[in-house]
Amino acid sequence: MATPKTKTSRPRKAAAPKAPARIQRRFWLTYPPQRIKAPVIWELGHKFKLVTNIRQASVTDEVGIVCLEIDGAPAEIEAGVKWLKRAGVSVEPVELNAMES
Repeated sequence: MATPKTKTSRPRKAAAPKAPARIQRRFWLTYPPQRIKAPVIWELGHKFKLVTNIRQASVTDEVGIVCLEIDGAPAEIEAGVKWLKRAGVSVEPVELNAMES
């Protein structure tokens, strides 16, 4: 007579830790002449866990103005903005109206 098979239970997987919430923010960046040729946005995306998206830009020899969308965890965005300011870039939040959001 064959022995009955018993059901074996599999160990339960531990729940994966939740990733921090990601948000999107837009900022106007204004570069002084000495920072225009520096790869500031590239550095921002590599120093911090952020995704950057240039929404609008105007660059001359005297000034650079960029509307930058940043996607990431709130703490990463805050750290990135502080880094931009220390790098000599003026950072102002973009005020979106209801039509744009």
